[in-house]
Amino acid sequence: MPLPSSIVILTGAGISVESGIPSFRDKSGLWSMVNWQDYATPDAFARDPGRVRDFYNKRRRAMAGVQPNAAHHALARLEAGFRGDLLLVTQNIDDLHEAAGSRRLVHMHGELGSALCEACGMRSRWPGDMTVDSRCPQCESAGRLRPDVVWFGEMPYQMDRIYRALGEADLFVAIGTSGHVYPAADFVEEARLNGAHTLELNLEPSETAASFAEAIHGRATEIVPAFVDRLLETS
Repeated sequence: MPLPSSIVILTGAGISVESGIPSFRDKSGLWSMVNWQDYATPDAFARDPGRVRDFYNKRRRAMAGVQPNAAHHALARLEAGFRGDLLLVTQNIDDLHEAAGSRRLVHMHGELGSALCEACGMRSRWPGDMTVDSRCPQCESAGRLRPDVVWFGEMPYQMDRIYRALGEADLFVAIGTSGHVYPAADFVEEARLNGAHTLELNLEPSETAASFAEAIHGRATEIVPAFVDRLLETS
């Protein structure tokens, strides 16, 4: 692999599983236990906002004490030590990348610790529970706050920025992704068509594994630090 000057890294649920955060789509994931249509659509929130808020309140509480793992720390180390352009795009709504030190980061599916006001569109940090009485810090409307996460049928965040970075990258790396969720599953093709070398780092081959030029399979806490070490040695 030639030395890159611009890197885009996509992370999915697989990078946070080793920190104790369940994924959505595997056999023991969240959507195997509850119906996503009741908790992860705009219609679900319109029907029963209290139930949806409580679902995300429980997830927010469950994050207390969860720590980033060696893979998160390795990517923060790469950001600090890499001389070229780097953008880390995560599908995860947890804050483990930030906790590890990553700053050049896009949460394309939103953030668990953020609230979105349906009245004024303001986004604000929201570490505690969200209720019908919660008021927007900007417009002070009550009962109009929702979790600032991208639900089924909604457009992921900062897609223009992501596609610009994919068009300029000469290395695209996907870590811990299933290849099931679009538009992220198409990023490898976008990067490849623009001339980037493509690499999958995953526990097992993803649904889009055939689109990658190279793959390394194993635990994220082992293969991601090793990849970062090799890249920094050559940069």
